[in-house]
Amino acid sequence: MSASRTSKSDHTQNANAAPKPSARKSPIFDGRLNLEQQRKRAKELLRNLRAETPSASTRAQSAGHKISPDTAQLADAQLIIARENGFASWPKMKAHIDQITERNRQIANGAPSSLDTANTLHLRCGSDIRHGLKTAGFTGAFLEFSDPFCQGPVPDLPLDQFVQTRADFIAKAYDIAAKDALARSKREYGALATLGDFDHVVLWFEHDSYDQLILAFLLDYINATRPDTRLEVISVGKVPGIERFIGLGQLSPELLIWCWDTHRKPITQDMLDFGSQTWRAIRSETPDDLHALVTSTTSPLPHMIGALKRHLAELPDPETGLGLTQKLTLQIINDHGPLPVGKVFGHLMRSVDPLPYLGDLMFWSEIQWMMDCHAPLFTLSDADQGTNWAERIITLTDTGHETLSGTRNFLDNFTGTRWVGGIRISPSLVS
Repeated sequence: MSASRTSKSDHTQNANAAPKPSARKSPIFDGRLNLEQQRKRAKELLRNLRAETPSASTRAQSAGHKISPDTAQLADAQLIIARENGFASWPKMKAHIDQITERNRQIANGAPSSLDTANTLHLRCGSDIRHGLKTAGFTGAFLEFSDPFCQGPVPDLPLDQFVQTRADFIAKAYDIAAKDALARSKREYGALATLGDFDHVVLWFEHDSYDQLILAFLLDYINATRPDTRLEVISVGKVPGIERFIGLGQLSPELLIWCWDTHRKPITQDMLDFGSQTWRAIRSETPDDLHALVTSTTSPLPHMIGALKRHLAELPDPETGLGLTQKLTLQIINDHGPLPVGKVFGHLMRSVDPLPYLGDLMFWSEIQWMMDCHAPLFTLSDADQGTNWAERIITLTDTGHETLSGTRNFLDNFTGTRWVGGIRISPSLVS
């Protein structure tokens, strides 16, 4: 596993869920904003605005606030700070901080507010928020469904054959015993039949393709099975105080309550129908239906279109033959290498991928698929006894440089098979 990262699932214990790490800790990793700290930042910014420092002027422009150094007031600096943290105004930021502070006080005193009931089910594509929900005071049951549809074949098959196909892929891609992967798959898919046993079911998801593709499947499943329960969804794309939001697993317990209070919506028939339409498109053998969806002007699911665009970016680029993850990986090695594979993954997650979705073992499987070629794109240092894959040094070859530049097409070199949903990508063939 790569260092300093938390995962949605511990892959050594979870036979069907490739772990998806959250971001490296930023100055405010879990979204806890400190009001006194923000006041000090605003006073410092005001001094810099009046001194006409270039960085302060740039920050004002980025925040969309026109200001003259001669007339700059503390309120101006506070507005810029608030907008940098994702708020429309300083009072709205202060109200948010006060609310989060009170939630934190309640949790610390062992007296959190009443949120859900014992007959609520929290459904999540990983285990990363299970403990946080309990700490926050949620009392309902927790169900993990985490088949990573963003990797491997997602064929249009009857459910029993589909589950077997997915389990076969998971076992091979993540080096899991086939019987364990199949048992895990059957258990997760089978557990979905219990949704109607609860009074209230809440789906917790974020904005990337790992989550949103699973959300599409679940909405299609719900649309077909019609469980008799109250259904809601939480879909989060950004969180105040976190500059690069990657996953709900980043959030402190009180921020999970904030998601519950501000992002929880009833699942409507429009959402169910759009989920079914999306799931059909994901499973299609051609990208036509997906392209039609991403050009839609409206969607009842706020983050699905962006996730599908990122999903489609994994199709081979006509010039290089590379999917976006492959291209970014080669670019990172070109810019920073040779370097450990784990550091390549770190660059990808922290700063390079426009919508990161991979877990660490999922990234390692991408590296292995890229090795299925006649002429290698890169070399890996030998794996000594006890060496973790993340520590192996990766170095770009001449073929890798040529492929990255587009003077050589990867599909003319590729000898394996990879999938983007239902689309099979083979040597010199996309079908």
